[in-house]
Amino acid sequence: MITYICFLRGVNVGGNKLLKMAELKALFDALKLREAKTYLQSGNVVFRSDETDRTVLTRRIEEGIRKKSGMEVKIILRTTDELRKVIAANPLAPDDRNPSALLVAFLASPIAEKGKATLTSLRIASEEIEFGDREIYMYFPENMARSKLAAALTEKKVGVNVTARNWNTVNALLMMGEEIGR
Repeated sequence: MITYICFLRGVNVGGNKLLKMAELKALFDALKLREAKTYLQSGNVVFRSDETDRTVLTRRIEEGIRKKSGMEVKIILRTTDELRKVIAANPLAPDDRNPSALLVAFLASPIAEKGKATLTSLRIASEEIEFGDREIYMYFPENMARSKLAAALTEKKVGVNVTARNWNTVNALLMMGEEIGR
């Protein structure tokens, strides 16, 4: 049995693609995904499954959301082991930074050099960006809402499905995954 963290792209952000977490949990239960728990109103679900084929599982969840809500929502999956490694690999020391301004962008697949160049070119001097295998670590000490770098975290600019979470959320999701996985 594998414990997964499901990151939904663009749900409940700025009043768009509204999806109640109780409905999302019920959907995961209906899809026979075990012990599903949502985190805040943020489009994150921690669950367990015997399914090892991520492509199959991703399609199943995205299709379930489409059928239930009528919305096209892309997701990204990570296991608790993978999320633990993402946290450990963070090159931007979290102790020295505001955790709500420290983001991890999760990518469906590795980012190409063109996407890296695009993001790097939009960064202002106070912002930091570091690339992992399937993650991007970013720090926005000023106003993230007005950041051109933050605004560019789209599939069109990055070249792959991407969704970001702040450091507090990433750590809370790992804790939830570890609790379910016991």
